[in-house]
Amino acid sequence: MITSLRLKDFKNFVDETLHLGPLTIIVGANASGKSNLRDAFQFLQGIGLGLTLSEVIDGRFGPGGQVLWSGIRGPGIELFRFKQDTFALQVSLEVDGAQVEYSIEVGKGFDSVDFFRIVREEFRVAGQWIYTSHPGVGDAVHRQGDDTHLLLRMAKGAGQRRLGHRIAVRPNQPALTQIHEHRHILRTHKAYAAAIRSALSNMRFLDPSPERMRRPAFPGQTVLGDGGEHLPAVLKVLCEDPDLGATLTDWINELTPMDVQDLDFPPDFLTHEIRLAIVERDGHRVSAYGMSDGTLRFLAMLAALLGPSTQGLMFFEEIDNGLHPSRLYLLLDLLKVTTDERQVQVVTTTHSPAMLAKVDDDTFEDIAVVCRRSDTSSAVIRQLADLPDAHELRASQGMDRLHASGWMEDMLDFEDVEQVAA
Repeated sequence: MITSLRLKDFKNFVDETLHLGPLTIIVGANASGKSNLRDAFQFLQGIGLGLTLSEVIDGRFGPGGQVLWSGIRGPGIELFRFKQDTFALQVSLEVDGAQVEYSIEVGKGFDSVDFFRIVREEFRVAGQWIYTSHPGVGDAVHRQGDDTHLLLRMAKGAGQRRLGHRIAVRPNQPALTQIHEHRHILRTHKAYAAAIRSALSNMRFLDPSPERMRRPAFPGQTVLGDGGEHLPAVLKVLCEDPDLGATLTDWINELTPMDVQDLDFPPDFLTHEIRLAIVERDGHRVSAYGMSDGTLRFLAMLAALLGPSTQGLMFFEEIDNGLHPSRLYLLLDLLKVTTDERQVQVVTTTHSPAMLAKVDDDTFEDIAVVCRRSDTSSAVIRQLADLPDAHELRASQGMDRLHASGWMEDMLDFEDVEQVAA
C-alpha cells in the first residue's frame, strides 16, 4: 500500500506531503490543487509502466499516431512550479512489513531533443539507500559506444553504507525500471524494485462519463475504461457469477426506489454488441439510455471495484457526482467493503459536505484538505483531523456545516498568519 506522496516544486506545491490510508478523501476549493495530485500519481504510473521520461510527460504514440499513453495534463513545462528549474516526487510504500521509498527529481534539459532530464533518483529500504544517481554531474555520465549511460551508485546491502557496484543505465528512463536487467544487483533489491513498479503501474484514474457508459460494448471486455467504456460487457461478466450478480442487484435496490430483479444484456444482432438494461420484478425494463446519470455512475463504480482484476490504487474524480446526499452512505459502505476485503486502495476528491458528514472515524483520519494560500499561488496539504479542534467541532457542528462554511480554508490561512508572525 502507498502510504505517502511528497511533492516538491510540482505544479503549485512548494513542499507538501499527502498521507494515504486505505480510503483517502481529498477536499478543497476549485483550482486549489486536487487535480494536480492526480497528475503526480499519473506521472508515477508512467514510470511504473517503464516509459522514458519524455514519454511519461508528453505521451507515447504507436503506428499511425495511435495514443498508447496520453502524457500528463497540460504542457510539460507547467509541471515545474513557477520560476523553478526542477521538481521532485517521492512515494513511500509498505512492502512485506518494510518501509520502501522511491524518489525522482526532474529538471529542464539542455536541448530540444531531451527537454527533460533526471537530476536525481533514489531508492531506499528501511531508511538505507539501495541506489542513488546523479546524472549530468561530474563523472556520473559516461559514453559507451553511441549511447550515453548513467552510473548508479549501488549499495551492497540494505544495511551497508559502503559503495558497491556501479552500473550503467539509459539516462532517459528512470533506473527503477532498468535495474532488473543487471546481474550484480541483489535479488532482494530487485524484488523491492519490482514491488514499487507494480504499485505504481497498477493505478486507475476513473471519471465515468454517462454518455460513454450508455454505449453498447463488444462482449469479452473485463476491465472498465477510465471514462466508463465497456460498462455493459464488464457487468455481464460479473453477472455470470450468481453471487456477484445478486450483490449488484442488492446495491442497486439500496440506491434507487426501483424493485430490481436482474440486469439484462440484450445483443445487437447486426453488430453483436451488447446493451445494458435493468429488469424490475413486474417486468418493466429500463435501458441504459433511460437510466439516470447517478445510477450509471454507481454501476460503473460497482464494475470497477468488484471486477476480477481489481487491485492497486484507484483515483476517482468527484466520486459522489450524481448521487443523492441521502444515498452517500451506500457509496462509503461500498468503498469500505472494497478496501477492507480486496487488495485495492481508493483515493477520491469530493466537493460534497454531505459525504464528509457520513464518514466513519477511521476514514475521518484520512481526509486531506488542499488549500491555495490567499496571498500566493502555492497550495498546502493538511490532514483534516490535525486542524485545530477538528474532532470537537466535528462532534458539535458536523463536518458538512464546517466544510460548507469554508472553515477549513480559514484555518489554513490562520495557520499561515501564525507562522509569519512567529
